[in-house]
Amino acid sequence: MADKLNYIDLFAGAGGLSEGFIRAGFNPVAHVEMDEAACNTLLTRTVYHHLKGTPDFQKYISYIRNEGVTRKELHALLPAEKRDSVINLAIGDNTNDEIFKRIDKLRGKTRIDLIVGGPPCQAYSVAGRSRDKNRMKGDNRNYLFVQYAKYLEHFKPKYFVFENVLGLLSAKDKDGNRYFDTMRDLFRSIGYETEFKVLETQEYGVLQNRKRIILIGKRGKSKGFYPEFEKWTPKATVTDVLSDLKSLKAGEGNYYTTQYSSKPGKYLIQSNIRNGLDFTTQHIARPNTRQDLEIYRIAVQKWEKGLRLEYNDLPERLKSHKNRKTFKDRFKVIAGNLPCSQTIVAHIARDGHYYIHPDIVQNRSLTPREAARIQSFPDDYFFEGKSTKSSRTAAYKQIGNAVPPLMANRIAKKIKELLCQKN
Repeated sequence: MADKLNYIDLFAGAGGLSEGFIRAGFNPVAHVEMDEAACNTLLTRTVYHHLKGTPDFQKYISYIRNEGVTRKELHALLPAEKRDSVINLAIGDNTNDEIFKRIDKLRGKTRIDLIVGGPPCQAYSVAGRSRDKNRMKGDNRNYLFVQYAKYLEHFKPKYFVFENVLGLLSAKDKDGNRYFDTMRDLFRSIGYETEFKVLETQEYGVLQNRKRIILIGKRGKSKGFYPEFEKWTPKATVTDVLSDLKSLKAGEGNYYTTQYSSKPGKYLIQSNIRNGLDFTTQHIARPNTRQDLEIYRIAVQKWEKGLRLEYNDLPERLKSHKNRKTFKDRFKVIAGNLPCSQTIVAHIARDGHYYIHPDIVQNRSLTPREAARIQSFPDDYFFEGKSTKSSRTAAYKQIGNAVPPLMANRIAKKIKELLCQKN
């Protein structure tokens, strides 16, 4: 552990941010996450990294193919400190002391170089505020940055990386103060200068229109430390990330093993999405009602003419929502001929209407694997459920909430350079 740069991942989710840092050579001392299904995913991915390159890696393959290895048996292959590194607790005043105790035991005398993570974004997101009658004012999640600060005070990393939605720049408390300003003032008061930029994922190899605030903090009072991340805009379209997957219709697919329908294109290799296995998992489509499928066909037909479907344009017999004034684009096709799709968000766990496959023959919404690919997760990344590993809803939720690993890796490489500089 002492030979690598060590970090803690707070509000870790399924580990998209962490995946980027692990690829850059960082060592995860601990992941802290309240969702049990996401913690199962983190443990399964920890097994992947622990066994990769060893003869026992076949046990990981057997597990994700559902060939006789149970989740309990798989996770038991980890050393105790790696099993304990995934901490399934909500961050807060009632649990922080317990979490500090566990992480301190894991790290021993090893320093923590970095803390990464971003609190849940619902309280800051524009969409979240628009749906809430109080516009999220008074929501405790608005102040999770206060908890984040307590981890900075306890572990004193040299840097931290805080990720969140654009809505954080405009969200205000009941007195009209921006949470973002309050947050930065708090970080400064405990010894960290902060700088930030709004990053667009499509500039870092992710075929998705997704903007996020990346705030970087450095211990001390120096300024001008925000790095320039290396950009990559591949010559690819969204179809390039979908085209080698087996064609499915609504309700079809296999949760555990799907053979590819063709060889990978250039983008899939360059992005590490296709990274050596001859199969993928979780390529299974939702079943849909006849009404939904009819709407999907109309949406794709319109898109093929360069038009987006507005809900009010549908025939009356297909309109089942009373709200006709907002969210008029609730049915939306993933634009296969464009270099990036719309943002994949956790709402995909509820329905796939905003994520309609561009192939009218398949006539369905995206599978978890397709959504994961658009988020730049590799095909050997397995998303777990809570009590069972075959939970499509849990997979969608984790994928939608994740930081794309490709962008995370570009961030990680530059943070590594900063940490390795001699002062």
